[in-house]
Amino acid sequence: MKISGLSQACENNKGPILAELTQIFAQTQRVLEIGSGTGQHALHFAAHLPHLLWQTSDLAYNHELIKQVICTAESGNILPPLALDLGQSWPLAQVDGIFTANTLHIVSEELVRAFFHGVKQHLSQGGNLCIYGPFNYNGAYTSDSNARFDASLRERDPLSGLRDQQWVVGLAAAAGLELAADMPCPPTIAYCTLYGDNPVHCCKYRLCCRVSRTIKSSIAAAKGLLIKRWQEWVS
Repeated sequence: MKISGLSQACENNKGPILAELTQIFAQTQRVLEIGSGTGQHALHFAAHLPHLLWQTSDLAYNHELIKQVICTAESGNILPPLALDLGQSWPLAQVDGIFTANTLHIVSEELVRAFFHGVKQHLSQGGNLCIYGPFNYNGAYTSDSNARFDASLRERDPLSGLRDQQWVVGLAAAAGLELAADMPCPPTIAYCTLYGDNPVHCCKYRLCCRVSRTIKSSIAAAKGLLIKRWQEWVS
């Protein structure tokens, strides 16, 4: 069955993204994909990461295409899409992996903030967050093509546009995540990987950020225990 509405960009970038996810999600059990779009990434990643469950999600009007695509899956580890609006409560409990591709530049800054609020609520301790998409650095474009792309986005929707990597990392920090590395990618592909307790990546398109939440909370807990014991000893 021929399916219309598929993305050539997804076909082009799914290989390089998977190469990173294979390492990032090596110990992950369940991944929530925010903005599954055509479902092509979900189909490809789930097939090559058989140890985890891949939960698709998007606004309701994209669900029919996602279902058509993922119903062709030969593996049983890909789940039907949840109706997820960044501006609303997310309809699931915690997961230990979150992935999103090409979303932060097509939604408003308010919804980017809402995204990280959701991450803070639903990503478990030690979990991994990976973000793929184009970013600016220190307010500057990384290429002329990105500048033209940004102009086209803002012409379509003035609230959309390429986000500055430093701003994204700041939002991640407020959600308890810490940038550990910035990884360059092949031309026309880039990344940002925000995540758990391994280092982090960020990239004209980039996988952005690895982050350490578990280590921070463990240190805080240890400090709290030492203070409590000292108080008991001096009292």
